[in-house]
Amino acid sequence: MSFLSSRIAVRIAAGAYAVLWAVLAIRPAHRDDWLLENVLVLALLVLLALIRRWFRFSNTSLVLILLFLALHTVGSHYTYAEVPYDQWWRQLTGHTLNSVLGWERNNYDRVVHFSYGLLLAYPIREFFLRVVEVRGFWAYFLPLDFTLSTSALYELIEWGAAAVFGGELGMNYLGTQGDIWDAHKDMALAGLGALIAILMIAALTARTRRDFAWEWSQQMKSSRGSGSSTNRE
Repeated sequence: MSFLSSRIAVRIAAGAYAVLWAVLAIRPAHRDDWLLENVLVLALLVLLALIRRWFRFSNTSLVLILLFLALHTVGSHYTYAEVPYDQWWRQLTGHTLNSVLGWERNNYDRVVHFSYGLLLAYPIREFFLRVVEVRGFWAYFLPLDFTLSTSALYELIEWGAAAVFGGELGMNYLGTQGDIWDAHKDMALAGLGALIAILMIAALTARTRRDFAWEWSQQMKSSRGSGSSTNRE
C-alpha cells in the first residue's frame, strides 16, 4: 500500500470511529457502565498520543486498532450482554443469528475477545519487533503470549471492578451471563484469535518472503536516526 493511500485509509478509519463513538455516546443503555468501559479506551488513546514521538505504529496497525475499538464502542453502548445483534440479523434474514450458529446466549462479548487477539496480534508483534528487536520464533510467540497475559489481566480488572462497584453496575461490567467459565472462555478465544493472526502473518511472510512489520520497524529506526519521518505500510 502506498504512503498516500495508506494515510488516507487511516484518516477515514479514524474519522469513522470518531463519528461512531460520538453517536453511541448519546444515551447509552447504562451510562455508568459506559463510563467504566471507556476508561481503558481513553487510557489507550492517551498512551498512543504520548508515545507517538518515540514509537509510531504503522498505518496497517492503526486501522486494526481502530477496528477493534469500534467493536468495543458498540459493546459499551448497549453493554456487551445486551448488544442486539440477533435483532439486526432477524431484520436482514428473517431468523436469528443465534439459531443459525446454535448459540444459547448473547455472544457479542466472545466475538470481541476473539477479535482482540485476531486484530491486535499484528500491532503487538510490530511493537516487539521495534522495541525488543526480536526475530524468528520469538517474533511470533511473544505476541501470542502477550495477548494471553493481557487477557488474563483484563479478566482480573473486570473481577476487581465488579467486586468494588457491586450491584447492577458490577454485573453489567462483568457480563458473565451466568457462565462460571466465562473468563476462561474469553481468554481462550483471545488466544485463538491471536494464534490465527500469527499463523496468517507467518504464511504471508513465507509466501512473499517479506516481513512487512519488520520492514516498518527498520524504516522507523532509520527515520529516527536521520531525523525524518515517513509513514508507509
